Amino acid sequence: MIEEQVILVNEQDEPIGLMNKMEAHEKAVLHRAFSVFILNDKNEVMLQQRAHHKYHSPLLWTNTCCSHQRAGENNIEAGKRRLFEEMGFKAELKELFHFIYKAPFDNGLTEHELDHVMIGYYNEAPEINPDEVESWKWMTIEAIKEDMIENPDTYTVWFKIIFDEFYHYLEDHKL
Repeated sequence: MIEEQVILVNEQDEPIGLMNKMEAHEKAVLHRAFSVFILNDKNEVMLQQRAHHKYHSPLLWTNTCCSHQRAGENNIEAGKRRLFEEMGFKAELKELFHFIYKAPFDNGLTEHELDHVMIGYYNEAPEINPDEVESWKWMTIEAIKEDMIENPDTYTVWFKIIFDEFYHYLEDHKL
């Protein structure tokens, strides 16, 4: 099996090369990524719980899906691909914003990503891929914010960062 590669970028999101995903996380090299937030018509966010056998952050709650673009793939295509691979459904996505963050894990790896945050809408139950996802649930944005304060250790390190950016974006923009 060929290891997945990530797109290395500079701070302007210009591609500067490719690197194996694990190596990029070991060396904390800036690379392109995306995060998808799916909302329903009640304005609840679909959260996923990472599968128990994941090499980092197992059983922690996070946004609907997130991953890395592949060479030649645009942000929306990548988001739709991974949403289907992880959650088993298709939805139209819209890119909201992007930002850079750096988050170390307790296993020695570090996420250093230029993250493209996208939103989509869906009202049904997903058909989760058990290789990727343990469980899922709908939560209101305010409930997520409150639960992150009360139970911060149940969420992925990157979701806490990305959710804060998403929350402030929603405060400043009408969707």
